[in-house]
Parts: sequence; structure tokens; C-alpha cells
Amino acid sequence: MVSADAPWALPRLVVAAPASGHGKTTLATGLLAALRRRGLAVSPHKVGPDYIDPGYHALAAGRPGRNLDPWLVGEERIVPLLRHGASVPTPADVAVVEGVMGLHDGAVGHRSYASTAHVARLIAAPVLLVLDTTAQGRSAAALVLGMRAFDPGVRIGGVVLNRVGSPRHETLLRDALAEVGVPVLGAVTRAAEVTAPSRHLGLVPVAERAPESLAVVDALAELVGSTVDLDAVLALARTAPPLTVPAWDPAVAVGGPAGGDRPVVAVAGGPAFTFSYAETTELLAAAGAAVVRFDPLRDPALPAGARAVVVGGGFPEVHVEALAANSSLRAELADFEGPVVAECAGLLYLGRSLDGVPMCGRLDHTARMSGRLTLGYRAAVAAADSPPHRAGEPVRGHEFHRTTTDPGHGDRPAWRWDGGRHGFVDGRVHASYLHTHWAAHPSAARRLVEAAGR
Repeated sequence: MVSADAPWALPRLVVAAPASGHGKTTLATGLLAALRRRGLAVSPHKVGPDYIDPGYHALAAGRPGRNLDPWLVGEERIVPLLRHGASVPTPADVAVVEGVMGLHDGAVGHRSYASTAHVARLIAAPVLLVLDTTAQGRSAAALVLGMRAFDPGVRIGGVVLNRVGSPRHETLLRDALAEVGVPVLGAVTRAAEVTAPSRHLGLVPVAERAPESLAVVDALAELVGSTVDLDAVLALARTAPPLTVPAWDPAVAVGGPAGGDRPVVAVAGGPAFTFSYAETTELLAAAGAAVVRFDPLRDPALPAGARAVVVGGGFPEVHVEALAANSSLRAELADFEGPVVAECAGLLYLGRSLDGVPMCGRLDHTARMSGRLTLGYRAAVAAADSPPHRAGEPVRGHEFHRTTTDPGHGDRPAWRWDGGRHGFVDGRVHASYLHTHWAAHPSAARRLVEAAGR
């Protein structure tokens, strides 16, 4: 067992690419599954706020997929959260971190902040670069050389060639990369590529297609195991220096249990509500809650004794008819007197209707799908006192949706940012489109448990 405070020589690497679409998720998921097949305990992580990729990571690794996002949690928590994730439920033999977008793409207007390169520097991990080689020859080496030179603080330790056209093409690419001193650790042909199905917000979540997802992960394990030099990948991961910053501890973060009893906090899950960070329930439990999952698609009532409810993000628009059919749960949520926290999908579910189909009616708004993607980081301020937040509290979050509500905010909005008002604070309900990571503000978990206790 590794002490939470002692230096830990955790082998680790970051899977990155020059841009989106090069095959990061394919390689990262397959690598996790292939290493697990070798009997290794593998810790999966994702740069950025994405919820969907970590679902595939979790399926491949057999332990929760976790996010490392400096915008959401602050630079100072990245290494502690990495150590925590790699320690739970057991110490990992290796950590694999999938990047976001292109290697150097950060928060808009903040240079490289929150980029894959930024996180690679923070955790002192080598980078394994995935390169889509379609319609490229020797120029691939120039691209990799430029990626390496752009930020000398980022160490590109190897390349995996993706979508290689032929053996001759592979030889050309390997020779060119040898000229610039970057080893090739694998090559995947176009014919062999395996992908998961996608839709309007990215890949289809694992929870919505469990049998098919297992098949995809198995296929990726076979693909990566047969095309990537796993021994060389592990050797690269072992070049990372020891981590010397202590692990994040949810009990320390919330200051221990909030009261003497253990109020039941019901947390929505199932195929319609798949967006959540593992640290949310860990913080609630550390604050003294008995966390119980429920599925709004199937459970006719909230868990027995529920005194607070958390409804996170997901795809209610895909399951709108089934959500509407569960009228008993909708009615219970409409009349529920305890505190409720809802993000994005939860906001839609608590409204009067979604695309004309009845929802819970707890909040006085209607929602509909739109043709516009709302996506980006937000620096918000809590606009009113609510169960999770005090008015004036600064919070960093992100938006990711193709829906809109009418009205867009209540008389008491949840947030203010960029001069606008957003979301709803209605009685003991806090609901908005903003996704947040409670590791950055654990007081939200403690306040919610305290409110549930009252």
C-alpha cells in the first residue's frame, strides 16, 4: 500500500494528438484494456471536463474514470487528484491519461491553460502522441518535430501511427520519424480501426449500450495489444519521476461529517443521467451522507428516506418518452421538500416539458432541442444563497448542451457570468446548465448534507 503522503513512483503517460479526431480515445481505451489483460491495475484519467470518454475508460480499466481539469479544480489539485484516483480502490501499477483536443489547445483566451500539455507538465508525464497519418508521408515527422519544439516543457516520448494505409506507408513514416529521433511504438492500419458510435454531443455513453460497449472495448484491447508495443509503452511510463505531492482526501476536503445522522442523498443515474464526477459522491459520503443511486427511467420512487436529491447531466432528450412514462417519480420530485441540485440534464428534467413531453414540473420553464451547440468554460459567481452555494461564491464550470430553456433563468438566478443571469434558485432547488467539479469547492457537498439534515 502506498502512503498518501510519501513520494510515489507511479508509472504514467499522457495520450495526446495534434488535433481532435486522430484517435486518442481509441488508443487510450484500448491501451487501458490491453494492459489490464496483462494483469496490471490501470488507473484511467481524462484531461478536460468530458464525461463520456471516462465511461469507456472505466469499462476498460475496471475502476472509475476520473478527470484532470485545471480550469475546474485548479492547478494545485491536479497531482493530488491523480494520486487519489490511482490509489482507489487499490494502488495502480500504471496511470493512463487521455488528452483533450490538440496537445496545446487550452481554454480560449488563456493560452495553454487547461490544455493536455499543461496537465502533462503538471504531472511530469511523458506524452504518447497519436498521429492520423492519412494523406501524410515524411511531413508527419515535421509535424511531430513542431509539436515537440512548441513547448520544451512537454516530453513527447513516442508516437503511435494511426490509419496507416499500407506496409510501404508505415515504413516511410517510421523512417521519417527516426530521422527526428522520435520512436514509433505502434501502427494501426485504416482497415483495423475500431470506433464507438457517436451522436450530437460525442460518443454514445457506455450506460446506454452496455453489451455493445463491452464488445467495442474488447475489440480495442485486441487491436492495441496486436499493434502497439506494450513493453515499450510501459518503459516510457516508468520514466516519469516520483509524485511528491500528497493525495487528495475527500474527508479532509469536507472537514469530516457534517452531523450526527446519515441523511440519504439520492443521486440520479442510469442511461439518461450518465454525467457525473466520481469525487461528487465521495465528497457527499465523506460529509456524512448515505449516498443511494436511483434511475429515473425505471425506479417508481426515490430511495427510501431520501432527504436530498442530486440530478446531474446526461441525455434526457434521448429518453424523454421513458422519463415521462415514469409519472410516479415525476410527481414525487415535483413535491419533494428537501434540497435538490440539478445540472444540465437535471435542469431539463425538473422543468415543465422537454420537446413538448411532460417532465417533473418542479421548475417553471420549458426546454427544447436547438440547432446550436453551447460549449465552453465559464467563470461564474453564485447569484443567490442555495443549498450548495453561498451568494457571491466564485465557481468555475463548463457548459455542453444543444438545448435551451424558456425562460433562460428564474427571478432568482443560480449564476451570473459575462454580464448575464443563468439558471434557477427556487426554494431549495438549485438548477442550471453549468457543470461543476465539487473537488474545487467541497463546501457544496457539506452544505447539501447539512441542508438534508435540516
